Amino acid sequence: MHDIFLASAKRVIDIENRAIAALSARLSDEFVSACEILFHCNGKVVVSGMGKSGHIGNKIAATLASTGTPAFFMHPAEANHGDLGMLGKEDVLLAISNSGETSELINLLPVVKRLNVPVIAMTNSRSSTLGQYADVILDISVSQEACSLGLAPTSSTTATLVMGDALAIALLDARGFTSDDFALSHPGGSLGRKLLLKVHDIMLTGQDLPLVSQQATISEALLEISRKGLGMTGILDSQKKLAGIFTDGDLRRVLDSRTDIHTTGIDQVMTRGGITAKPQELAVEALNTMEARSITALMVVDDQRYPIGAFNMHMLLKAGVL
Repeated sequence: MHDIFLASAKRVIDIENRAIAALSARLSDEFVSACEILFHCNGKVVVSGMGKSGHIGNKIAATLASTGTPAFFMHPAEANHGDLGMLGKEDVLLAISNSGETSELINLLPVVKRLNVPVIAMTNSRSSTLGQYADVILDISVSQEACSLGLAPTSSTTATLVMGDALAIALLDARGFTSDDFALSHPGGSLGRKLLLKVHDIMLTGQDLPLVSQQATISEALLEISRKGLGMTGILDSQKKLAGIFTDGDLRRVLDSRTDIHTTGIDQVMTRGGITAKPQELAVEALNTMEARSITALMVVDDQRYPIGAFNMHMLLKAGVL
């Protein structure tokens, strides 16, 4: 059975790879026309399809919506019983039917054309009813389904999905859609947190900051590290600006050198200057800095190097940045 499973999987992947390659070779001016219609749409892109085409249509609508092209999915069966009211005169209908003869979808087309709504069809048949109604046809035909019975939609649904992705990303590129735009439509997900969360959103401030003066001893600095729990403390100069940083790692090196922590000043062993972050910096950028420098905590300073915050890797983890 082991070999049978692997052979079957490889055959499916090979067939679907060929279907995608053939799809790319068929891209033409019609794809450009579809993009132009969608780009200039003043309403929403309404995606519709039955069965497996409907499942793919749902995903295409979601991808369009999350990449700068307002879109939603309309179930054609429900549309036949009132939901067609979702479709406005400023909208575009992206209709998906492999055969081009799906009855629930075809029943909608006379009303859609009466509204003068452009129809972009994804189908394998230009001569089908859907093909004849459509303003633009995107050919999603495949030479064979990956299903060994030739029955279950497999290669055809993959081709449809890829064509939908191609539309969405072509529109994204044309609109100049940025990572900040993407983050605004994904505020609840990990991508949104990474693209939206800034250092000032997570840092400790005020009395929670670990800080000692340059006149402090190492032992006094250790007490401050212990009290604040970030694994480090900032060292302030006479103007209350950040002169340096002392961390748990620095402590290990001090102990190895048998330095007297009760009499030695912290300014003799601190890391002068130190790596810092700015409050408006993206939290993920600060994380990249920490990983590149193999450090676990950062002080946050303003433009004059006055310390205004601090955070560590645990706080980034808790915020969902890691």
